[in-house]
Amino acid sequence: MPDRAPQPVDRQLPTDEARDLIALVRDIVQREIAPRAAEEEEAGLFPREVFRLLSGSGLLALPYASEYGGGDQPYEVYLQVLEELAAARLTVGLGVSVHSLSCHALAGYGTKEQRAEHLPAMLGGGLLGAYCLSEPASGSDAASLRTKAVRDGDDWVLTGTKAWITHGPVADFLTVLARTGVEGARGITAFLVPGDAPGLSAAVPEKKMGMKGSPTAQLHCDGVRVPDSRRIGDEGQGFAIALSALDSGRLGIAACAIGVAQAALDQAVAYATDRTQFGRPIADFQGLRFMLADMATRIEAGRSLYLTAARLRDEGRPFSRQAAMAKLFCTDAAMGVTTDAVQVLGGYGYTQDFPVERYMREAKVLQIVEGTNQIQRMVIARHLAGPETR
Repeated sequence: MPDRAPQPVDRQLPTDEARDLIALVRDIVQREIAPRAAEEEEAGLFPREVFRLLSGSGLLALPYASEYGGGDQPYEVYLQVLEELAAARLTVGLGVSVHSLSCHALAGYGTKEQRAEHLPAMLGGGLLGAYCLSEPASGSDAASLRTKAVRDGDDWVLTGTKAWITHGPVADFLTVLARTGVEGARGITAFLVPGDAPGLSAAVPEKKMGMKGSPTAQLHCDGVRVPDSRRIGDEGQGFAIALSALDSGRLGIAACAIGVAQAALDQAVAYATDRTQFGRPIADFQGLRFMLADMATRIEAGRSLYLTAARLRDEGRPFSRQAAMAKLFCTDAAMGVTTDAVQVLGGYGYTQDFPVERYMREAKVLQIVEGTNQIQRMVIARHLAGPETR
């Protein structure tokens, strides 16, 4: 490994509390996450103890209200925490983002009684959430989902299969979108489902290109009974709730992407300044220097883009278009930067002796999850030119 240590990102944070928070995250990263990241990813080990530590430290609750055990932090701070975590291990950074996404529906649309009953444990009780929207035949076209919820007295009975569920086999609670009415978006309702509900089972986790430590699996609902008190929002409001969550979740993916890209750049710079060829460091060669400069510029631009969107969200202003732009740009940047990092390291970059090959494999999934980048382009275009004509 190169001797040159990467310099921490110089962050613009709004408060002393936020600066202390980033210092805490960096300490946890250095002690508990980074030293074991490569080994545990290769072995496919899920770091559940790390998530319990993050929960106990208040880091799973940052963007939510303190009334229910949240951290009362603005999104611009929360996202920079995600970036720090993802730079150390994407399984952790993305896992925190997914957990936050899983809490969004209840926090934003639940009744006061529901929030008081469930949110404290979800936010700070060591629990981990999953977000269940996608299905085997319903990915980008989420409004066509087939999982059904049928009313039976004071309960709902859920039947169907969800797919590509991060934390699916290990989640303690799930936000599940199911069809309760007509076809299309208006017939979907949201439910808060316990992870140990009878009739709920997980398939064998997917064998993935990257993020091997993060379990992703299908979840099967075979007559899962959920009391109406766990229905979130009104009947038929579920799709609107899901889209609202995804706007925020896309910012989480953008921040994670910049974290992975930053980690790859740090490795590339360290290697280029340490490796000598033709009697001098390869960082002296202009072609490589320009490559590093372009990598750094894409990262800085992506960071600015996701923070701009976050600040709009914090001000209560519309941010859907900016969230789609951030997700699109940051994840494309991560794919490009990690690929370039492998090139900088040459043959060594293609081996597991250095983490850049893992970063490149992990970056790919970020262009796919929470709305593919093709879907992001559709969202942006609709904001610019209106809906497509039929």
